[in-house]
Amino acid sequence: MSEPLQRIAVGVVVERRKATSQWADFLWRPVAVLAGSPDAVSWTPLAKGGDAVTYYAGPAEIALHRSEAENYRRNLISGAPTIWVLIHATGGEPPYVIGSVTADPAEGEGWTEPGQAIVEAVVMPESVRDEIAAFIAQYPAQPGFVKRQRDRANPEALARQARQIGRRDERR
Repeated sequence: MSEPLQRIAVGVVVERRKATSQWADFLWRPVAVLAGSPDAVSWTPLAKGGDAVTYYAGPAEIALHRSEAENYRRNLISGAPTIWVLIHATGGEPPYVIGSVTADPAEGEGWTEPGQAIVEAVVMPESVRDEIAAFIAQYPAQPGFVKRQRDRANPEALARQARQIGRRDERR
């Protein structure tokens, strides 16, 4: 893929919730992105409540590409613009690392293939939405695919024509 034309800094927030399963102690998932890069240290606890703790997982960037402007546009007009966050288990400390963050719905959906990564779509902050809207305003919407309509067949033109006599070059 080509080099992005613009990057938007965000901070990723993840939640650790007590699991009700005998196979896992905790369930982890991204729950939010923050506009900009907070001055907090990665894996700083933000809130504790009941059986859940939220952490600031660290900074990330949303890379904007001109070729994906139409996908960003569809995301913004969807009524509920989202950011897709991908995190990978480390098997150590910290328990997860941020793999990637995107505003492209097609890319985010592509990350959901079975594997070890956790992918969640979270609400897009308003200031990020404004930056993406300004980016896509630079690239007008491309016309969608229009299926060409065939002309109706003229039955008279297809009718059997009278037999012509002579060589082709003499019939003029």
